Amino acid sequence: AAEEGLHITEPQFAKTFGRTSREIIAALWGEKTCDEAKIRELDRRKEAAFRDLIQDDFPIMPGALELLDKLHADGFLLAIGSSGPPENVALTLERLGRRSLFSAVVTGMDVTRGKPHPQVFLLAAERMGLASGRCVVVEDAPVGIEAAHAAGAKAVGLASSGRTHQDLAAADLVVDHLHELSPALLRTLIRPRLRA
Repeated sequence: AAEEGLHITEPQFAKTFGRTSREIIAALWGEKTCDEAKIRELDRRKEAAFRDLIQDDFPIMPGALELLDKLHADGFLLAIGSSGPPENVALTLERLGRRSLFSAVVTGMDVTRGKPHPQVFLLAAERMGLASGRCVVVEDAPVGIEAAHAAGAKAVGLASSGRTHQDLAAADLVVDHLHELSPALLRTLIRPRLRA
């Protein structure tokens, strides 16, 4: 952004989490100063810089690998529903070393609308062969929680990246760390309640 003469504060950038880069760029630069070709070029540069940044020092959230392994072993179908480009998602999966655990991967290039629109989660559920109402989405962005609910899924808010419980209050459950989650806990979110 600074290379293009646009100065963005951290709080301004944080408000864009969960949206596609194309949507973020269009919103921050404005349609008047940024045509589609410029948006594509800025998007390409932004995402390449991101991949360069994490290439050698990929930040795996504490508890992530253990949770993925437990969920998979317990029979959960796993999907990634990301607003990021396929290259970023592929790098993430490579660094996690858990690609084979995922039944479906949806990236920002697979959808025409970013979060809070539910398209990314609806498509992930479809690719897993599940009704979206049988899915739980783990999200760290308010727009992602909104998208999960709009898809009919349950949402777990992960208070990370400067997000607070208040920021994620719309979630069905908010946790501070991934190790707080378990297959049993996630099942309680999707299990139909029995009426007395």
